[in-house]
Amino acid sequence: MGKKSDFGSFVSGFFMGGLIGAGVALLFAPQAGEETREQIRQKGIELTEQASQMAEEARVKAEEALTEARQRLEKTTEEFQARVKELEQQGRLLLEEQQEQLQEATAKAEEEISEGINIQS
Repeated sequence: MGKKSDFGSFVSGFFMGGLIGAGVALLFAPQAGEETREQIRQKGIELTEQASQMAEEARVKAEEALTEARQRLEKTTEEFQARVKELEQQGRLLLEEQQEQLQEATAKAEEEISEGINIQS
């Protein structure tokens, strides 16, 4: 049984090799110079068109990425400016509170000093 299976594999391989060889022979068979030049010209045109199309696609993608980056930057800048204003406002409120506390403490200290002077007199 093993010999029949091996023989079948050999025959299948032999025929497959023959078919592949015939295909390669057809592909590499010499053509007339005019046909070869025409094929080369057509392939050159195709490759030029493909390269142009790929370059255009790359340009469009780059423009989209640039637009998106600008939009993100503008949004980030706006958020940053809003945060700066918010912090500035918080700082002013804190400063006003501290000034009020300082004025109250100064007034209280002056009052205590006045009372101390009045008691000693």
